[in-house]
Amino acid sequence: MTTIKDVAQHAGVSTATVSRVLNGHAAPTEETRSRVLAAVDELGYRPNALARSLRTTATTTLGLVISDLVNPFFAEIARAVEEEARAHGYCVIVANADESADQQATYVRTLLDRRVDGLLVCPATDDPSWIAEVEAADVPLVLLDRTVEGAACPVVRADGAQALADLADALRAAGHRRVGVIAGPADTSTGRERLEQFGRGGLDLAVVHGDFRRESGARAAAELLDLPDRPTALVAMDNLMGLGALEELRRRELKVPADVGLAVYDDQPWFPLLDPPITVVAQPTVEMGRAAARSLLALIAGEQPADVRLSARLVVRGSCGEATGAA
Repeated sequence: MTTIKDVAQHAGVSTATVSRVLNGHAAPTEETRSRVLAAVDELGYRPNALARSLRTTATTTLGLVISDLVNPFFAEIARAVEEEARAHGYCVIVANADESADQQATYVRTLLDRRVDGLLVCPATDDPSWIAEVEAADVPLVLLDRTVEGAACPVVRADGAQALADLADALRAAGHRRVGVIAGPADTSTGRERLEQFGRGGLDLAVVHGDFRRESGARAAAELLDLPDRPTALVAMDNLMGLGALEELRRRELKVPADVGLAVYDDQPWFPLLDPPITVVAQPTVEMGRAAARSLLALIAGEQPADVRLSARLVVRGSCGEATGAA
């Protein structure tokens, strides 16, 4: 393995000069700097990042703990975080909590042990116990998409209140009065808030909670469709639960929207391609990921960024039916 001494000998300079060049400090002359960089390229030298971090206390790495890597919503956010971080010279280590508070806590500890410069976490549940470990380690923290009560750190999220109010209006205009809601877990901020916000729309709601997974969406849809007073439309508060609901509707050979309407919180590239295309509440996922990365980098730089709240929007397609004349 090539060492810094090999580079120094090849370039005809001291190891201190090589170190200064690699750390961005001024070299004695521009010719010396060029000679050192040429030696680095010729020998294929790679600095030991761990050794450097022990000297500088910085690793230029960020930790990102997301709730479910299978969920396209979080995958898109992770990509946006990585792109923004890379543009500022940082690498991102992604950990999948798999919607488990215990697994999330394990990954948080692991990332702290790896000496990441900052943490981005989408909390799996409301459990705040892991935050104390982050605060004790004095590592900058930003919460993404979901909140945890009592956490004294910036939060980046989307506000779906207006979009859900618009969805309630659109369903009413299409003649729906009784609506089945496939809600998220009650122990997550997004699970509670989306249900509460949609509940203000004045519709008659039947509610079954899922766990933000496809299988739970199918089970919840089955339970709602088996009610004596069957809802005329289903609203799934997450894209994977929405896919599960659609799967159950197809299994029962119920037509959308002729038999049952369907709307989903979160858009996906294939939703407009379905027949009929799915009405959705679309979140600005790319903007959320980039904003979260910028907030964390600002914290690392010693700034105090404010919370970021972006707006979700309703995208009306064909899966809930057309507005009636009376409406």
